[in-house]
Amino acid sequence: MMDLFLIDAIGPFFRGLKKKRINWSKIPFTHLSRSSESWQCIQQEMHRFCQQVAALGYNAVTLDDVSHVFAHPLHEPEIAENISFWREQFRELFAIIRSHGLAVYLTVDAVPMTAAIAHELAGDDDATETYFCQMIESTLHDFPELAGIVLRIGESDGKDVRDPLRSHLHVKNAAQANQLLLRLLPIFEGVNRTLIFRTWTVGAHGIGDLIWHRDTLERTLRDVDSSHLVVSMKHGESDFFRYLPLNQAFFRIKQRKLLELQARREYEGAGEYPSFIAADCARFRDELDGVENLAGISVWCQTGGWHRFRRRAFLEDDQRDQWIRLNVQFAIRMFRNQWSVDQCLTEIWGEALLPVAREFLHLTDEAIMHVLYIENVAQQKRFFRRVRIPPLIHSYWDSLYIHPLMRTLLREWVSDRAVAMVQSARCISQFPRLLDLSRQLQVCGDDLDHMHDLFSLMHLARQYYLADDPAPSQDCIVDAKKLYKIRWPKTQRERYRIKTQFTATAPSSRAFALACRIFLRQQRGYRWIDHLLILQPLAVLYQILRNRHASLFPKAMNKLAMGVDTLFR
Repeated sequence: MMDLFLIDAIGPFFRGLKKKRINWSKIPFTHLSRSSESWQCIQQEMHRFCQQVAALGYNAVTLDDVSHVFAHPLHEPEIAENISFWREQFRELFAIIRSHGLAVYLTVDAVPMTAAIAHELAGDDDATETYFCQMIESTLHDFPELAGIVLRIGESDGKDVRDPLRSHLHVKNAAQANQLLLRLLPIFEGVNRTLIFRTWTVGAHGIGDLIWHRDTLERTLRDVDSSHLVVSMKHGESDFFRYLPLNQAFFRIKQRKLLELQARREYEGAGEYPSFIAADCARFRDELDGVENLAGISVWCQTGGWHRFRRRAFLEDDQRDQWIRLNVQFAIRMFRNQWSVDQCLTEIWGEALLPVAREFLHLTDEAIMHVLYIENVAQQKRFFRRVRIPPLIHSYWDSLYIHPLMRTLLREWVSDRAVAMVQSARCISQFPRLLDLSRQLQVCGDDLDHMHDLFSLMHLARQYYLADDPAPSQDCIVDAKKLYKIRWPKTQRERYRIKTQFTATAPSSRAFALACRIFLRQQRGYRWIDHLLILQPLAVLYQILRNRHASLFPKAMNKLAMGVDTLFR
């Protein structure tokens, strides 16, 4: 029986953040003011947020993070002073959250540390693990109001993070992960709290295939049997993308488990245009019917991605967060209340507008599935080293990439280019109807206008990617990009960046096809060539290419998140 309905509550901490591009993966502690006015605003917004999500039916929230409320004697004076301040402020926030009937979970990476602590540990794995366990035990002791901790072992702080309290990838393999869990669980059992263990990784080291490789997951969870453990998994074998089948680990492991869902779709506009999860929620719920020990869902309404977009769930006075809120409502109604999609739409828009809402949902889904994504590519299964290639590669976070390398790649992978063009054109032709439906539903028409212009540019980009002669499309894209920048100036609101780079060098199609056959595989299991060449020696080749042929790679590839270099660890 599902009894845990988690949602992230980090939105209040991003109020007024003055950065061009925001790392939404964690609270920006280094940018938080210590003024009483600032924290009063955070408290007020936390009240506002919790009141709304509790009314919907959520019963727990997550906040970042253990390392910023954990006091250690080796902390530098300035860090120690900040942590002392944050501990006081978070106690008040915990009280606010609990006053709304919501449990509180703190997140933590394995392992966060300062430079002084890293120097003291000197790379000793046993000492690092002991330090981490002491951190967890101390935090649970100091904050009895915590219901538990959410542990992430497969990703660390991004390259843009300048926090002196930085997380580092400590867990390298399944044996290490298993040992860490076996050491941590007695701590949680002793104080009757819950450890939520996330299987997400970015593909680094031997543990990098944990999200999809059954043997790695089995070895990680071997002999780990506790009622105080919940295993939290994304719904697919990659990040929060469409077209991915439900992760089969939900049916294999015996431990209690959470299904992770994303309401603020980080790869699908991040709330800038409608990208609904209702159909996916219905599919996941039906497929998971009867699965053993499904504890509930963990919904991300703010977390995820590096964006210029700034919409904060449940905190916008002008309702700009409407698309995020609708997804949050879909998730809780369909999993906790076991409602159908039509019941959800009726609650939101009423019985009279149900046919309109149903068509609006269908047409927006069609646009996402066939314009943002290229169906023929998205349905293909490809793995590189320890990661599954995402079904969406030409648009990432807040940018659309129109680049010769992308053209070479997509022309190789799209088997029926004519169908891909027809699908996209058909969806673009439906936008007048979509705009009419949005007016009937009284939703934000400005967002639909922007979606129309953006997706029209994506359609032009598809022509460039797939046409035999890209020259005519290039001219159209240049003109359309100019009009897009005029109509949606960044001085008014941050929108998508259209990254064009027509003069860059790209490999020949024949060379690229050969490289795909060698370096990519269409099976989950590793081939002999992966063990011989891809998993280890390829890292050296990658560095050579980066150094000698930097123009082959879009500049943004190694600036955000943990960087592409992470894939080659």
